[in-house]
Amino acid sequence: MHLKKGKGLLFIVSGPSGAGKTTLYKEVALALPNMKHSVSFTTRPPRPGEVNNIDYTFVSKNEFRIMIEKGEFVEWAEIHGELYGTSMKRLEDIIDSGTDVILDIDIQGAMQLKEKYKSGVYVFVLPPSMEVLKERLGKRMANSKEEIEKRLKGAVEEIKKYREYDYVIVNNIFKDALKELEAIIISHRGSTNRIDPEWIEKNFKR
Repeated sequence: MHLKKGKGLLFIVSGPSGAGKTTLYKEVALALPNMKHSVSFTTRPPRPGEVNNIDYTFVSKNEFRIMIEKGEFVEWAEIHGELYGTSMKRLEDIIDSGTDVILDIDIQGAMQLKEKYKSGVYVFVLPPSMEVLKERLGKRMANSKEEIEKRLKGAVEEIKKYREYDYVIVNNIFKDALKELEAIIISHRGSTNRIDPEWIEKNFKR
């Protein structure tokens, strides 16, 4: 594909906790070329297997609030008592390099980004049902019964916001959901306003 030299595209993936959005965005970032994810900051403790500066950058609440005061976040939100935010510098560095960025962020953060990045592509990931969502949350050993109920209650409110997004993916069979996300990204990469008109003129003139 002969594209204009310029900035990368921004893809935002949201959905209730347990919908599988994090696994989806990580897999698509590995599967597609010229795609990176911007590592978010959080005050929540790492889950088993998570690595600092790869899954998240884990900081204290005090450190996070200092970053807020300095205006270092392009978006941030408090979710289930913990703080999450996207570094403006990290995001802009990737976009300015011409690389596409995919973000896994909550609905609050996505709506903040939508005000600043209207050209971004917003994707909402749903579980096939609330029963499946409850089952998935129950499999997370870190989640207590109280935490699961809190997240299910939050999911009901979050799902009402799906109309704010450009696309909805129902993550029932993971490989199918991954193909859908890949198709969304590939289709936007091939939009006409990204093709270099000089290449068209040079190669198709008579």
